[in-house]
Amino acid sequence: MADKDEIRPNVHDSLRRVSELLRKHELVEGLVHRQQGPRQELVENLVHKLHLVELQKLLDAQHPADVAYILESLPLEERLVVWDLVKAEREGEILLEVSDAVRETLIANMDEHELVAAAEQLDTDEIADLAPDLPREVIQDVFRSLSPEEREQLRSAMSYPEDTVGALMDFDMISIRDDVTVEVVLRYLRRLDEMPDHTDQLFVVDHAGKLKGLLPVNRLLVTAPGTPVATVMQPDFFKLHPQEKAQDASGAFERYDLVSAPVVDDGGRLVGRVTVNAVMDYIREETDSDLLSAGGLREDEDLFASVWSSVRNRWAWLAVNLVTAFIASRVIGLFEGSIARLVALAALMPIIAGISGNSGNQTITFIVRALALGQITPENARKLFAKEIGVSALNGLIWGGVVGLFAFLIYHNWQLGVVMAGAMMLSLMLAAVMGVAIPLTLQKFGRDPAIGSSVLITAITDSGGFFIFLGLATVFLV
Repeated sequence: MADKDEIRPNVHDSLRRVSELLRKHELVEGLVHRQQGPRQELVENLVHKLHLVELQKLLDAQHPADVAYILESLPLEERLVVWDLVKAEREGEILLEVSDAVRETLIANMDEHELVAAAEQLDTDEIADLAPDLPREVIQDVFRSLSPEEREQLRSAMSYPEDTVGALMDFDMISIRDDVTVEVVLRYLRRLDEMPDHTDQLFVVDHAGKLKGLLPVNRLLVTAPGTPVATVMQPDFFKLHPQEKAQDASGAFERYDLVSAPVVDDGGRLVGRVTVNAVMDYIREETDSDLLSAGGLREDEDLFASVWSSVRNRWAWLAVNLVTAFIASRVIGLFEGSIARLVALAALMPIIAGISGNSGNQTITFIVRALALGQITPENARKLFAKEIGVSALNGLIWGGVVGLFAFLIYHNWQLGVVMAGAMMLSLMLAAVMGVAIPLTLQKFGRDPAIGSSVLITAITDSGGFFIFLGLATVFLV
């Protein structure tokens, strides 16, 4: 957390500086355009470079992730000006860092030659991450530029679904034989220009490439040079398979505090590794996706997307909301007579719907999180239902008593207070049942349980809460 606090202000300062230079550039350029003179073209060229040179120096000093943050924070026209100033050899790294929506806008303004050059700067696993957004012609050109080994790696990486370990793994790792000594390993490492990022351990394999164990770097450095690797390696280790769910891998990294983990095929041969940075990126993307899905957004949206693009992204669940609002209005319409005879009902209805809606959203958040962690099974689902109903019943008893007393003090009608208390308890129990049922049902049908759950629970608790409250009032009060 300390590192983050140290980095973020610098990013914000850089963003402010970029915006300031862009404004100055636009202002001065506008003034020059209004001036007419024999050397206007020369003046325009000089002015054009005045602030852009400083801007380019500022961008060159930024980390690719920081440049990505700046690009995501700029309107499209300014974003493209900044993107044109990014050096070609850095474009691939930055494309990997930006969001999917922003990446589309950048790629749309690059020609085929630029895209090929950007992709060629990346490792094969990174090219595979970028491939879904690149035109087919670009991928073919990049593929032809790779060595046979790299082609096979790229083909392998692109063959795995997005949410699997195979899509997260990379091939930049150090493997050593189990029949050599520590001294041989150290000599081998010294010949390398640099170690792959996040190398906390070496992978020990036999002559057939089967993974036999792990040799942590910290153990390697303190072991006598003549010691055989086979005697100092860790024969028991955690490993992943390419077809495993990425979500399971992220859970393992969190539980075991892993920096890297080997990936093996069905025959036990080492095929790659997964590192903590890839897992963190996956977790961040999943978190962003869940947040968007919970709000009814279909996909990642560029902050400065066109009005039409944003409307298309948001309309679906707004349409669902409209339908549910009509249903809620019809529920109220069924009890127009009761409301006309006891006007207090109209003032008290929103309390029931609001509290039950919030309670349902709490339950859904809890259940979706448990599903994401794999903690809910068919065996414990029934107990979970019972537990949540118990929680809602107790909350209903407490808060139903509060709102019942509130209604009595305002309207001096003890029967109305009792109806309020009963309606609150029943509405909270309905919210609990639906808060568990909605995400479990979505998952059972192969849907993301986070998608639109809050929209659905709000619709059900509104209509259900109105029906319960007005129905009880009609029976006992009117």
